[in-house]
Amino acid sequence: MIGGLALSFGTPLVLLGLLSLPAIWWLLRLTPPRPQTEAFPPLRILQRVIKPEETPSKSPWWLTLLRLLLAALVILALAAPVLNPRQTLLSGDGPLGILVDNGWASGRDWDTRRATAETLIREAGEAGRPVALAFTAEGAGDDATPVEANTALEHLAAARPRPVPPDRDAAVARLSTALSGTTPSLALLTDGLDDGDGAAFDRLSALRPQQALLYRPGVDRVVGLTGADNSTESLAVRAVRPEGVAGPGSYELRALDPQSREIGRAALEFAAGSSTAEAAFPIPVELRNDIARLEVAGGESAAAVRLVDDSFRRRRVGLISGEAADLAQPLLSPLYYITRALQPFADLVRAENRDLATAIPNLIKQKPSVIVMADIGVVPPAAEQALQAFVEQGGFLVRFAGPRLAATTGEDRLVPVRLRSGERQLGGAMSWSTPQAVAPIAATSPFAGIAMPDDITVSRQILAEPSSDLPEKTWASLADGTPLVTAGRLGAGTIVLFHVTAEATWSNLPISGAFVDMLRRIVSLSRAAVGSAVESGATAANVESLPPYRVLDGLGRLTVPGPEVQPLAVAAGRMPPIALANPPGLYGTEDGYAALNLLDAKTVLRPLPALDLGAPVTALGYGRSDILDLSPWLFAAALLLFALDALAMLWLNGGLRQLRRRLRPAATALPALLLALALPLLMAMPARAQAPTPPQDPVDLQRAIEATDTTRLAYVETGDAATDENSRRGLDGLSQFLALKTALEPGEPLGVDIAHDELAYFPLLYWPVDAADPMPSDDAISRVDAYMKEGGTVLFDVHDGDPLSGLGTGSVSPGQRRLRDILADLDIPPLEPVPPDHVLTKAFYIMKDFPGRHTGSDLWVEALPREGQSADRPARAGDGVSSILITSNDFAGAWAVDAGGMFVYPTDSSDPAQREHAYRAGVNIVMYVLTGNYKADQVHVPALLERLGQ
Repeated sequence: MIGGLALSFGTPLVLLGLLSLPAIWWLLRLTPPRPQTEAFPPLRILQRVIKPEETPSKSPWWLTLLRLLLAALVILALAAPVLNPRQTLLSGDGPLGILVDNGWASGRDWDTRRATAETLIREAGEAGRPVALAFTAEGAGDDATPVEANTALEHLAAARPRPVPPDRDAAVARLSTALSGTTPSLALLTDGLDDGDGAAFDRLSALRPQQALLYRPGVDRVVGLTGADNSTESLAVRAVRPEGVAGPGSYELRALDPQSREIGRAALEFAAGSSTAEAAFPIPVELRNDIARLEVAGGESAAAVRLVDDSFRRRRVGLISGEAADLAQPLLSPLYYITRALQPFADLVRAENRDLATAIPNLIKQKPSVIVMADIGVVPPAAEQALQAFVEQGGFLVRFAGPRLAATTGEDRLVPVRLRSGERQLGGAMSWSTPQAVAPIAATSPFAGIAMPDDITVSRQILAEPSSDLPEKTWASLADGTPLVTAGRLGAGTIVLFHVTAEATWSNLPISGAFVDMLRRIVSLSRAAVGSAVESGATAANVESLPPYRVLDGLGRLTVPGPEVQPLAVAAGRMPPIALANPPGLYGTEDGYAALNLLDAKTVLRPLPALDLGAPVTALGYGRSDILDLSPWLFAAALLLFALDALAMLWLNGGLRQLRRRLRPAATALPALLLALALPLLMAMPARAQAPTPPQDPVDLQRAIEATDTTRLAYVETGDAATDENSRRGLDGLSQFLALKTALEPGEPLGVDIAHDELAYFPLLYWPVDAADPMPSDDAISRVDAYMKEGGTVLFDVHDGDPLSGLGTGSVSPGQRRLRDILADLDIPPLEPVPPDHVLTKAFYIMKDFPGRHTGSDLWVEALPREGQSADRPARAGDGVSSILITSNDFAGAWAVDAGGMFVYPTDSSDPAQREHAYRAGVNIVMYVLTGNYKADQVHVPALLERLGQ
């Protein structure tokens, strides 16, 4: 004992080397004289050629003491001294029963736990006592039969921590059976946590042990991840630690990608006395979708790792609408309710512009999981091919019906079922039918479990053609059996069609909670990254068994699954419990997998309670922090003294001065040497200037200023000089009439090339249609379609025949055929002749018809619903301006004037009133285009005046 501390030596015989210290001291006393430095004069050297006998000089006393200490330290270090050596713990003569926790919480101190068990086994072996070794996470195959110490050591060496909860009941039963009929000593090497059944260990008291050793580590640093939410603002991670920990706790979380590259870090802070905490990763969505796992830095357990799969990743949803008034009247926008339903849990991306030919491919480049199209009937060929490739690679395309889709007559490859032309109207003044309710969702539908309120009704819908596979493709239906939602596979993806609009004009479904659940279910079934994965097994309703792909080991590392790991059986999206056959990990394939995690949101961690083992319990900790091996410290001190001895010899022999003289030239030449080495590198680096800015598309500023400095009417340049001149003269004559009769003073009309010029400058675009003119390109038609969706109006004027008569009979004129070809590529709603109560009939002048140079054609506009009209409402109009007007009355011919103000072309009738009415029709069209439906809204003026009076 030294000062109350025990000291032992592993090899005490080495201490006999201390007897050699006197001999070493005697040898160090004698040393040859230090060489002297003599001057050069030869006579002095010759004088001392014959030298007298020299006597040795004594070594300095401090150098002798230094070397004696060096020798003593080496001898003591070789003797392996240990401060506070381990005392013998076992007592008695019966077998030793060791129960080792090797569940998920054992990874952080497994080496120390195994070393403790090894010490106990060796001590039992020295006493000739058999050892019964049992592990709590090895399953029924673990044999606890008492064996010799060497066999038990081999069993211990093969054990490893498991990423599963310990099964202490089974382990206690095996150990009790193995030690039955004996009076053993027990050693419990626990993880310090309660597995939920604190009485498991207490059942060992039936063995009546003569000794009980309980090893219980501290649990202050035990932490597990119980959940992760990929919200809009950030990635939130929830964690838990054992209850009863008083102080605060601070940890660092890491987010890693599939290649274990770090994406981000976050601080996890536990408040004092709290067992739960939450951390937030401020990581962009694009990077969050690359996360493969979340882990506690240094956690070293399966609980400190949170694996994520495709269901965790935030979906990106692309939105496209065929409605032009999305921004002006958002509550009536088809995308309003879709946005409100998906925004909390998905990242929404809107189309950049209305030109579908460019907007859809650009939207697909942003890698959405789902693309939603609200009431789009005609898709340009290039966009249609891009959408088809998107779906075939695994994307979800969700379409909503509407007037435009109902008016589509051509074959559509991007719908799941064949559709009937037109729409079905349920209820109304002229109908015997009533709005239909929604039938309960079938159990086989992907919408299964979504409750449909009784007050949801459908008043209009698009019908599907009956077919043998229609029931299989129907996800939801009305009470009469007609489909409400249909879906079909296309390649690896899915097309979903809602047979009603995305806003509440055809049905009140979009304003119900069921609509939110239906959209979320569709998005959850989609892939997080199209073309890179398949549906997660955790969410796909038809998956029954998933093979193991990667599993966690006891230290929280992903490894290749062993032969004992079985496929994961998933029933209705619910994961089975954690077991050795299904440890935490990823199940599926490289293309798509489901994540099985150890802890969930209900997990509660508790410290191990006090135990009653039928004998006095000795509580111990793993390892001995007070055991100190002094050998490394003694060797380090000896090495330090050896270095001091070497420096002392250099100083005594003048070596330090010689070394300094030799190093001085090298130090002087070092900067020059470094410069010589760096010069070639500097010469090899090319000089770089700022990269030139790539040229942008040229903008005709002069034309832009000319088109916007005042309101101007525009006409489409057809390529025929006579037709273009007639259009210019006609719009010029109408502009003069507008300046004379109204407060509007338009500028001179401008011709536009629809393939290249900017169309947004003009509120009205006059387009004369002639069969002799060349057919516009697909890009030009797509630009016109975008112009119409952005609020512009196109007035088509066919040069021969009634523009829409005969289009469905096959007997059409060349001009009608050209108009049909143009309209086939435009996404337009159903059309109708201007009704008597339309706002066009009273936008400025009160009119019944709209003649031009001819009078045989109606003026066609977008069809508007007639429900809810009353005699109190003086005009009927939509919530926006009709994007298309069609006639064949040759408006430009009636409006055209020459330079002298004379009419260029005569009208069909000699009555001058026809030309006057043609001008008035033009004024009404321009006022309607510029002011919209303000005339229809004048019905509210009395109510507004009455309210102001109050």
